[in-house]
Amino acid sequence: MTIKEIKEIIKSVPAQDPILEDLKKDERIGVQKLLQQIERERMKRVMEKKEFEVLTQYERELRQQGFTLIAGIDEVGRGPLAGPVVAAAVILPHDFYLAGLNDSKKITEARREDFYEYIREHATSIGVGMVHADEIDSINIYEATKKAMNEAIVSLHVQPEYLLIDAMKIQSPFPSHSIIKGDAKSISIAAASIIAKVTRDRLMKDYARSYPGYAFEKNAGYGTKDHLLGLEKLGVTPIHRKSFAPVKEML
Repeated sequence: MTIKEIKEIIKSVPAQDPILEDLKKDERIGVQKLLQQIERERMKRVMEKKEFEVLTQYERELRQQGFTLIAGIDEVGRGPLAGPVVAAAVILPHDFYLAGLNDSKKITEARREDFYEYIREHATSIGVGMVHADEIDSINIYEATKKAMNEAIVSLHVQPEYLLIDAMKIQSPFPSHSIIKGDAKSISIAAASIIAKVTRDRLMKDYARSYPGYAFEKNAGYGTKDHLLGLEKLGVTPIHRKSFAPVKEML
């Protein structure tokens, strides 16, 4: 067989198929490289599945206790100088699987977008809450974050039975557990992290068109060099947080 023919055949065979053992005896360099590539891909899938199993630990334990509708909650945007703080609540089905899902900050933008669409399609329910700059200035970022999280929970079209929350503690009628760095420890929180991050990034790109000169499409409102230069040249916009330094010094 040609290497091209071999490549097509082994795409559809299981890892234990005898044909793979036979191909190991093939002395052609191209065949051996192909087998090595397949083995690397197989090991990658095995590792991804193990990592995913670790991420579902909290959800598995809660299901054993009788909870089925478990909402993961996370926020993004506590630190920027401009734009809202955005929270998401996500309830996933028990058989949900998405290899590579982790903290949204550790995933490339393109992959986040793909994950966002996959989660939107397969989640049991998704809720988003948002608190804008003027209210952040009024009630402070900590309270604004809690409010955004509660709004996300309320906007779920399916009522949760249990909440897994990234780092924060909020008042809620539902039992809950706060997990430090939860977006790297819980699949539900990781999914909420993706939804919140992509939702906010898209909004900041819209703001970049309304308020050019601050590079919101690149910095999402964080205090980068381009953003600070824009503030110096153009001044403060309605979406800037006037209680945050150095914005408040420019008023």
